[in-house]
Amino acid sequence: MEFFDSVRTRRSTRTFAAKTLEPEKLKKILEAANRAPSAGNLQAYEIYAVSQRATLQALALASLGQAFVAQAPVTLVFCAHPALSSRKYRKRGTSLYCVQDATIACAYVQLAATALGLASVWVGAFDDDAVREAIGVGEDLLPVVVLPIGYAGETPQAISRRSLASLVHYIS
Repeated sequence: MEFFDSVRTRRSTRTFAAKTLEPEKLKKILEAANRAPSAGNLQAYEIYAVSQRATLQALALASLGQAFVAQAPVTLVFCAHPALSSRKYRKRGTSLYCVQDATIACAYVQLAATALGLASVWVGAFDDDAVREAIGVGEDLLPVVVLPIGYAGETPQAISRRSLASLVHYIS
């Protein structure tokens, strides 16, 4: 799929078909994340690829009961890694850059998934400690996004967006 088609057709999908995600597609998606820009090229984030049913269920509960998290064949958890960024950028690296790094990587993943005919949905509503417990990480990592990925079990309609005139402010 052409890049702008991926941008135009990506939708938040909360119903997934009972179909396995091919390992080669997951690898391509993760390679896209690895190519995402990051502050100082530090890649101050970690990605956890979860396909184990019990862990998916725990992530769904941690995501405030959003059951579709466990319905997807794979859910990626993006965690900011503040210590990696703070070495170079101190406080700003700890509080901002590592979070930006994780979110940029996640956005690349969403577009790559769309290009491969897959669906995803960005989940930001969750209990940090419950997500950490589900994936077995410590407080040194900050969960930022839970991203279920799979084949769409629904076709969400396009939603309206703000006009460029109200969104973009030109300063010439």
